[in-house]
Parts: sequence; structure tokens; C-alpha cells
Amino acid sequence: LAELEAHHWWFRGRHALCMALEEATRNDQPTGRVLDAGAGVGGFLDSLSPVGTHLHYLDASATHMQACRMRGHEGGVQADSQRLPFAAEAFDLVCLFDVLEHLDDDGAAMLEVQRVLRPGGRVLIHVPAHPILFAQNDQVSGHRRRYTRRRLRRVVEEAGLDVQRLSGSDLLLLPLIAPAILTLKTLEGLGLGRRKTHTNLSWTMPTWVNGLCGWLYGLEAKWVKHFDLPTGHSLALVARLSPKDRR
Repeated sequence: LAELEAHHWWFRGRHALCMALEEATRNDQPTGRVLDAGAGVGGFLDSLSPVGTHLHYLDASATHMQACRMRGHEGGVQADSQRLPFAAEAFDLVCLFDVLEHLDDDGAAMLEVQRVLRPGGRVLIHVPAHPILFAQNDQVSGHRRRYTRRRLRRVVEEAGLDVQRLSGSDLLLLPLIAPAILTLKTLEGLGLGRRKTHTNLSWTMPTWVNGLCGWLYGLEAKWVKHFDLPTGHSLALVARLSPKDRR
């Protein structure tokens, strides 16, 4: 997974887009404590370190925690994103990079995020989009759901957070990805698909294809600094906690 995050076009594009959205919503304000909740093998930790004064992270997997430490990031906590082991109003920025779709109760997770955010603090979220694309690949990945824009907005706003940005992610490649997934999903439904033990991200592709896809996805990072994309294979959201919304 660490190797994929370093070289695969999807991970690189997601990283660039999310960090561009973080920068665009920082509003030149200083950021103190940052939490990467569900850090995985730590693909975002190096980029998040200079964003704030203190970086914290957690993951439910002991293997993932060890991978983060091998990258040189100490002080992480092995914990569940639905029960954050931190005091109220502890963070200025909480990041959930492809985490919510793995949780049974995404609403409870967002209430925890709201609890640990300081007034004026932000949450940065990235999730898979379009429930119609939910297929065996999602099951192998441990996904509970894919999101519509409406559902993602609702679960965030019901936690008392004000949505500032809600953009598509991986838009340019969606016309290629969606038909491929729907075709595979149809074959799976007919019993003609082969049972997978790994996700599609592990497929080997020519270097030039990986580079081209990464370049296309990377264009979106430039665009989201200025405007939201209407849709995409994923969704990226930034919300803020205003003082009046503290519960």
C-alpha cells in the first residue's frame, strides 16, 4: 500500500487535490493542531506536518501504525475514528481521507469530529462517490457505502458543521472509470466475474498510462483552488465549525 501511495496515479492525484483544497480554505490563517484520523500507512503525514504547529494521527490498524512510524512519524494513537481519544476543542484541522465509507456509523464519527474541533476549525473529507458504482471492488476495500453529494452534505451538516466547499474529485477520468466499473458489476451480477482478493488499484499498468492518468488528475488540483468540480469518481469536502454551532 505504501508503494501504491507513492507511485499510483489515483493516490497521487487524490493527495494533490486534497492538499490544494486545504490550502485554498486556510484563508492565510495560522493552523495549530492537526489530526489525520484514519491515517492508513501515512501517505498524507509528510504534507500535513508543515500545515500546523502540531500533527497528530490515529488508525485502528496496528500494521498501519507501524508503517507510519517507519516513515518517521511518532506519537500516533491506535484508535477508532468513531471514538476519538482526545479532549474537546483539541484541533484546528481534522482530516478524514477515505475513512467515512469504512465506518458503520458515519454520523457518530462526524459528531466526534465536531467535538474535537475548536470554533473556527475545519474538517477536510474525501470519500468515494456514486452509489451506483458500488461493486465487488468496494467490498474488497471494506466500504460500507459510496456517497452522493446530498448524503455527504447532510451527514456533515447534521453534526453542526458549515460546509464551505464540496467538489468532485477524479472528474476527468470518470467517463472511462464508470463504464468499466458498471461492466464489471454486470458481469459479477451474472456470476461471470472472478472473485477478487485485491482492489483494482493493484492492477499493473504501463508507466506511460499511469503517468497520463496522474497528469489528468493533477489538473484538478489546480482547478479546485478556484472552484468546485460538479462531480467525480470521489468527493472532497471542507466544512468549518462556527462558534454558534458548538453543541
